[in-house]
Amino acid sequence: MPNSNAKLYSNHRGGREASRRELVSRSLQSAQHCLENQDFGTAYAHYLLVLNLAPELKTTVKETFQFTLFKWAEELDSLARIQDLFNCYEQALELYPNDEVICNSMGEHLFRMGFRDEAAGYFHKAVKLNPDFADAKENFYRVANWLVERWHFIMLNDAKRNLTYLKAIENAVRSGSKSVLDIGTGTGILSMFAKKAGASFVYACELSKTMYELARDVVAANNMEREIKLLHLKSLDIEIPKHIPERVSLVVTETVDAGLFGEGIVESLIHAWEHLLLQPKPKNQDICAGDYGRVIPASATVFGMAVECKEIRRHHRVGMKEVAGVCLSNSVQFFSPTYAAAGSEETVEPYTTEKLSRIPGGYRALTEPCQVMTVDFNDLQELKSLAARKPWKLSLPVTEGGILDAIVVWFVLQLDDEHSLSTSPSEETCWEQAVYPVQGLLDYSVKTGDTVMMEVCCQDCYLKIQKISSLPSECGMDFSDRDDTPSLGNEAELCNALAGLQTSTKQDGNAPVCVLESTEIALLNDVPYHECFKAAMSKVLVSLNPSKDLHSMDIDGHGSGINLQEDQNKSSLDVDPNAFYILDVSEGFSILPILAGKLGPVRAYSSVEKEQHQAALHVIAETNHFPKETLEFWLSHLEEESVVLQRPKSDKLWSIIILDVIETSGLIQQEVMEKAAISRCLLHSGGKIFPQYVLVYGMLVESESLLLESAVQGTEPTLGFNIAPFINQFKVPVRVYLDLSTLPCVPLSKPAELLRLDLMNPLLNSPSREVKIQICKSGRVTAIPFWYHIHLDEDHCLNTSDESSHWKQAAVVLDEPIPVQAGDELVLDVQHHKSNISITVKR
Repeated sequence: MPNSNAKLYSNHRGGREASRRELVSRSLQSAQHCLENQDFGTAYAHYLLVLNLAPELKTTVKETFQFTLFKWAEELDSLARIQDLFNCYEQALELYPNDEVICNSMGEHLFRMGFRDEAAGYFHKAVKLNPDFADAKENFYRVANWLVERWHFIMLNDAKRNLTYLKAIENAVRSGSKSVLDIGTGTGILSMFAKKAGASFVYACELSKTMYELARDVVAANNMEREIKLLHLKSLDIEIPKHIPERVSLVVTETVDAGLFGEGIVESLIHAWEHLLLQPKPKNQDICAGDYGRVIPASATVFGMAVECKEIRRHHRVGMKEVAGVCLSNSVQFFSPTYAAAGSEETVEPYTTEKLSRIPGGYRALTEPCQVMTVDFNDLQELKSLAARKPWKLSLPVTEGGILDAIVVWFVLQLDDEHSLSTSPSEETCWEQAVYPVQGLLDYSVKTGDTVMMEVCCQDCYLKIQKISSLPSECGMDFSDRDDTPSLGNEAELCNALAGLQTSTKQDGNAPVCVLESTEIALLNDVPYHECFKAAMSKVLVSLNPSKDLHSMDIDGHGSGINLQEDQNKSSLDVDPNAFYILDVSEGFSILPILAGKLGPVRAYSSVEKEQHQAALHVIAETNHFPKETLEFWLSHLEEESVVLQRPKSDKLWSIIILDVIETSGLIQQEVMEKAAISRCLLHSGGKIFPQYVLVYGMLVESESLLLESAVQGTEPTLGFNIAPFINQFKVPVRVYLDLSTLPCVPLSKPAELLRLDLMNPLLNSPSREVKIQICKSGRVTAIPFWYHIHLDEDHCLNTSDESSHWKQAAVVLDEPIPVQAGDELVLDVQHHKSNISITVKR
């Protein structure tokens, strides 16, 4: 009987195996049939069944399964079936947990949907699985900039800042503050200072998932994981005794930005005093500090001054009435977001930040530094009153005449009675300063003896400086720190009113307002850029229509172009059937389509999306007496906005396609070569892509600053704590938004051409190239800054490192400095993948 049962079982097992093989075979055939019919969802379901029934086929069907997954994911994404999309990826990763391609694709979907923390995890995993996977590396570098902001490296390398905090925390703990809460712990360094100083209980909270996990690894590496309790929480959500057992005697925090309040320190400390801290120590009483609560930093004093700065001006004010023959006049009022924030109900950061010591062209102080305000972080009532306080007036006497471009703000952070940190532009500091650009005045000039007036308030967690104006010296009144102007008397009121009429009235109350990003305003101010495009477009149009009288084309800015007055009366039906079609798909606000419309019989299409920007372009077109039909908005003609590059009409092709090749950050735009390939198919004979080709230039430099801004340099700056290996996982090899003109560096070689990107002739392109560089000065090569020569054609070129350029530069920072001697020769292996340029150095 046992043998009979075994035979029966064997037959049964054999039958099941045959059925499994049959089902797997049928499912594979069905999956293939579904793929041929582009039924990706059903194909994906069949592959799931196959791989669950026959795991041995994983290697065989891997590529086809990936293709099916990605196609089905695209379809789910377009249908907004987000949960189904993520379910598919989770199923795929159960089958292929160590597949870098699937990890990277999952990360891309997460990043597009705003889940940056989660996306970083998948990108990081993909890079660990395959360090040579270029797509994953590029994605990880981009998301790393979002998740671990570059100032973390700069601050951790600031030994003076770290030592000052350590000493203040040691003083507090030794005077009796034995229980500590670190709000916004970041890498956990302040918590470790507290534990090292002898605190009995240390708690730390961090909202960012990435930084929380980083802090957890750092604390463990320094053998403090049992002594520091880390909470993945916002401090406002901490409850007693749920998260910490009782109130603490010391809160340490550095949740301050360049404008002091922008990271929410006031709100978090109000909550801490009400719910997490012991009561404050009564003043003038000598009692044990451990029985009372306190905060480090204890207080702050904010300072400000008015400055003249060409670089700030060109990023926040349009400085001309005409650009390359296009009249801007006062038809539109252009403002940057900082000006819009003053009157906005939305919470918008009311300032930008700059490291004034390194700003291109420098700056000039127009006033002496003035105390704007003080705040005591150990006074709950003062913290509460900040948001409720009415705006107060502040006046700064002008000590040197010039152009009023901005109010610059910094602060002194008083950690305790003995220790302080300053973010002043005159200090060697890791901090930037807050910049409040001046906008909306009729006249920006001030002279010695005048007074710069402003209103100051604390609102929406920000220090706001608004209603900036200048008061002529003839009035000679002082409005400093007054809460209400009516009490100043008739003479002062009259002078104030006169000053308002003279300097702070809006440029044109009836003109439409257009808010542009600061980079878009810098572009509008970039005269060589527009002149270069004008000349290059003129050249193409003349070559396409050689019979056209050259003088009727507005090539040099003096021709009249087409007969505008006559054409204004034409209807859209009368538009020249032989008009040249020009498409501008550059990013952001661009007047190039209007500029093109001045050059002849042209139908210009703009890819501007924002309604406010479209309205501004319409007004500018009317100011330049354009027929309404000359300028159109391309996206309104498209059924699918994702497919921007299409024919203008079924029987027409483009004469010129303008592509955005370089980001203002200094990087190459993503997928630019793919866009160029599509564009070449949409040009009629003699048509051109602008730019036609781009040359990448670079040089070898020694720059300690770039090293400090890119990675934590060992344990010395962090006072012996082991932090560098963990945060340096998030370092990126390329630093962006650099100004080479002010970058502290020593050039070790002459500039050299590194790479060519040809958009018109792809046969001239190579994804990699070796370049020999001659060393002209001894030193240590730490970085390779690079920039671009953008050739619209052979005769017209834009240099992104020029002083007038709206572009910034970038640099590859080496992992290890390379010592060199004058006369040495290094070989650079330069590679281009999508938007990423990688450079490795060979001897």
